[in-house]
Amino acid sequence: MKTIPKRMIPMLLTALLLIWTVTACSGQGANNEPEAKEETAPRERNQVEFTDISADIRGNTSPTQEQIDEVNSTLNDSYLGDLYDTVIPSDYSAYPFEEEVVLDVWMPANSNVPDMNNHAVQAQIEKLTGIKVNFITPPVGQEADAFTLMISSGDLPDIIIEPGRYPGGLEAGVNDGAYIDLTDLMEEHAPNYTAWRNSDEMRRKTTVTDDGRLLGFYGIAPYSEWTWFGMLIKQEALDKTGLDVPNTIDEWYTFLKKAKEVGYNSPLNYGSSYGQIFTGIINGAFGVWDWTFLDENGKVAWGPAQPKAKEYLATMQKWNQEGLLNRDWATADFNQRMASAISDDTAVIMDSPDTMWSFWKEQNAIDFVGALNPVLNAGDKSATTYKNFMRTGTEAAITTQCDNIEAAMAWLDFNYSKKGWEIINFGEYGTVHLVDENGMPYLHEDSHIYNDPDGQPVAVTIWKYRWHSWPNIRDEHHSNPLIVAKGSYSGDIRKYWTENMDTSMAVPPLTFTKEEASREAALGNQLSTLRGEYFAKIIMGELPVDAYDQFLKEAQNMGLDEFLSIHQAALDRYNQR
Repeated sequence: MKTIPKRMIPMLLTALLLIWTVTACSGQGANNEPEAKEETAPRERNQVEFTDISADIRGNTSPTQEQIDEVNSTLNDSYLGDLYDTVIPSDYSAYPFEEEVVLDVWMPANSNVPDMNNHAVQAQIEKLTGIKVNFITPPVGQEADAFTLMISSGDLPDIIIEPGRYPGGLEAGVNDGAYIDLTDLMEEHAPNYTAWRNSDEMRRKTTVTDDGRLLGFYGIAPYSEWTWFGMLIKQEALDKTGLDVPNTIDEWYTFLKKAKEVGYNSPLNYGSSYGQIFTGIINGAFGVWDWTFLDENGKVAWGPAQPKAKEYLATMQKWNQEGLLNRDWATADFNQRMASAISDDTAVIMDSPDTMWSFWKEQNAIDFVGALNPVLNAGDKSATTYKNFMRTGTEAAITTQCDNIEAAMAWLDFNYSKKGWEIINFGEYGTVHLVDENGMPYLHEDSHIYNDPDGQPVAVTIWKYRWHSWPNIRDEHHSNPLIVAKGSYSGDIRKYWTENMDTSMAVPPLTFTKEEASREAALGNQLSTLRGEYFAKIIMGELPVDAYDQFLKEAQNMGLDEFLSIHQAALDRYNQR
């Protein structure tokens, strides 16, 4: 990384933003005159043509070493089908990159990947693109502090993964001079990303700022991914109670009471590492969504302040008093929750069917079914505030200290090519995936994903042999090993949820101005803390349900109306994109 004197950071970053954005990739002089840009022709791109090898690769379950090498060691993608409504781009004209370059890339630690620099996927991408990368990762658990120290020191790498960690978000990072505004560079230097994000109105709208700028490379999918979190019931609990899958809140109460009678001591595993109190599942039945949502008029509202909040809290207080919830729901971590889930105490858990297929079905032979989010009255439509909006994975930004912006963009742009889509989602051809008759890669039964030579579980190999969350085209429905594993029905549950729940109240990904961002963060933190304290104490019976009235007054005094006005302004701008 490149260090600059700390006292010079504000001035230099701003200056570098202006100078590098114009000059680094165009060969212009420092005078920054418009006519200079016209005199410099863009770098000529060579057209890449391949011999069609689809007849050799598609449907081949025992490829030869020569065929494996042809797939893994070349950019030839002729065997891959056009599998979506939109064709994945295949512009390889920048590769191999003409200059020798090493890019420093900062990314948060991943406990399942001890060293990203030795990752098989990165090694393959480096070979195909000719661009070397040096990953910089802080120790696990120290990501936030490491990021803050890096930004404040002015010692920036070429690329940052998860640049939204910057105070105020990605846009604030650009405005402050830490990241580069890529708007004028994308079309020429990121042709695959440009084509993919522009191929669908939702993808376009969620990857541009309110004022039309392109600031980074976002993870964007071919579709809105299925809902991933909900109510999961052990099949044996349904069998023992003799009851059908519950739908209304009253039916859920009847089911949980019966489950306790037949031996499940704390039938509902209520706590969640994704949000201890609110999950948008039970509370959603009362319209008391966990955070912001769109009301019937399309305006931003705050779930905890909705009319039926006291009814929801009274219900949960009653369930807690009657022992229908796990007693440690407010404090249990993931490992404690899983230990409880596989025990005879639990009948129902709120979690991901991917996770529970591994813990329940695969490891403990416990079958389960998915239930739609509860409703208050029979005939009501089940609903959720989760909607993917085709934004997925993570994002990347190029910093203003990047020495070779064109190389950085080329390295990131490969992720949105058809070959990049294959490698990042499905890993190496042969040992990890094969290709079916239609040109769709798939994780075969003997894949290292499921049969790791080191004996590691799928929870690890999901990252070891592929990248599960990345700035790329993520095809989770076909490449998530927990979904596509032989016998897995987690994908069926997620699809069922998605196709049968209303998402009209889901808020799209919004961006805030620099002034809004700091205020929104401050208000949001205060409101979240207030909500957590009051709701937990009410549900546990430490406060009466009527304490909600005091909670609402305090929320309003804290600035709830201002908080909502900030979100509404951001939504109005989003709708005008």
